Amino acid sequence: MANCLVAQSGGPTAVINASLAGVIRANQLNPLYDHVFGGLHGIEGTLEGNLCDLTYLSGRDIEVLKQTPSSALGTCRYKFSEEADFQRLINVMDANNIDTMFYIGGNGSMSTVSTMATWAAEHGVSKRFIGIPKTVDNDLGIMDHCPGFASAAKVACEITHATRMDYDAYTRPEVFVLETMGRDAGWLAASTFMTGDVDLLVLPEVDFRRSIFLEQVRAKMEQQGSCYVVISEGARWYDGTYLSANGKAADGLGHAMLGGTAGRLKSMIVEAGIAPRCVVQDLSRVARSSNFAMSLVDFEEAYDLGVCAHMRSFDPTFTGKVVGILRGATEDGGYNAEFFACDAAQVANYVKRFPTEWILPNYQGITQEAMDYFRPLIQGEPKLICENGIPVTLKPFNRR
Repeated sequence: MANCLVAQSGGPTAVINASLAGVIRANQLNPLYDHVFGGLHGIEGTLEGNLCDLTYLSGRDIEVLKQTPSSALGTCRYKFSEEADFQRLINVMDANNIDTMFYIGGNGSMSTVSTMATWAAEHGVSKRFIGIPKTVDNDLGIMDHCPGFASAAKVACEITHATRMDYDAYTRPEVFVLETMGRDAGWLAASTFMTGDVDLLVLPEVDFRRSIFLEQVRAKMEQQGSCYVVISEGARWYDGTYLSANGKAADGLGHAMLGGTAGRLKSMIVEAGIAPRCVVQDLSRVARSSNFAMSLVDFEEAYDLGVCAHMRSFDPTFTGKVVGILRGATEDGGYNAEFFACDAAQVANYVKRFPTEWILPNYQGITQEAMDYFRPLIQGEPKLICENGIPVTLKPFNRR
């Protein structure tokens, strides 16, 4: 038998390593490959031949890996496009007798899967490339939701509720603004509305209008003496520019550097004289790395997708594909996940926006249909292995 390779790319999530663990454990139970290699720092490290052998991880290490946050193999943001990159990758795979690569990542990573599979087919190279999705932004097309999102939404809701209670303890006039991740889609910010604590919600899907927003903030302050705002980092002006973009590239993919939308709102509110104080809370990496607050649904689905990808790779024609999740139902009408596969090209570089029909006007929140979509995804908490009061984590392979 040949070997397989697994690598991770893009921003980590709380459950990205559960998908990695799924591939490793599936091969231990059903050895389709002699060895499971991990590519350190995604495609960037893989191109340099930086691999580690994951084949014989112990059962306990796999369980700990599942609950370890961040990317245990290391990650990157690398635009894979040059002809030399294709050949370098094939050379690394040949040198290690690897015929299948599993790539865990978001939009860009799924584009890489599609591009590599197409190049291999065009050049008569018998290598296979399979995508396993992850993103806290929940913006991958075709699938109902993406691993990593539900856990980020769960912790975002928990922090929203806790900080709202803290905010409400004071009598002084101030506005509270919580900023979430979400470059081009407002799924994560929108999920916080489930708590019942959010007064105003600003999403990338609706052009930001300063006068209308400040009017709503002022009205809330006059009506109730408080205003709790949630805003996505990707909120935009009517001309499409980000509220917080500084015009510089943040990574190798040319994405604008975001973060700071809450600060922009703070300045607007204080300068308008609506409140003398404005408190800002930035979730940022907290939402994507909080393994102590994972959704059980998310945790299990991420692992199952790793297993699913491995299982489907038994078919020698299975390449250029992405495994994903559709929403099904149990006999009593409850939530149930269904796993499927589609061409990576259908997912690559496509942004699934939060439905505008689920957004209430004038920043008033989201519809009941939207809340019904979110609620089953954040249910349950995995039983974590802990030592000294905190969850145990596996030392990252890229740091060994």
